[in-house]
Amino acid sequence: MRPQSCEEERKLQLQELEELSLESYESAMWYKEKTKLWHDKNLGVKELKVGQNVLLFQSKLKLMPGKLKSKWIGPFTIVGLRANGAVEIQGSAPNSIPFLVNGHRVKVFRDNSELCIVDEVPLRALPDIA
Repeated sequence: MRPQSCEEERKLQLQELEELSLESYESAMWYKEKTKLWHDKNLGVKELKVGQNVLLFQSKLKLMPGKLKSKWIGPFTIVGLRANGAVEIQGSAPNSIPFLVNGHRVKVFRDNSELCIVDEVPLRALPDIA
């Protein structure tokens, strides 16, 4: 083989490799964009109001892990909402002091009074096949 032809073949191989690399980069970019759109579409927005009861995420639990320990403490009552996403909450004790927490660390507390009663519909028994 001539050195000239080997050189040209090697250049073609390098060019093909670069094209594959660019194609995979583009494919990954499209995948990330589609995934972000899907997550943004399915994102639930929390609507917090003053006077609402919430639970607070207990971040210190990660230091002492336990399967049966609850990650949420409370309930607390929302005293104020800030424009930056901070939430001012207060404990249920009468002399508790309100404190600020990040809005991402709270979730709405649903007590049993908000549950709906659902009518039970009995199912008909299937005949025995013998």
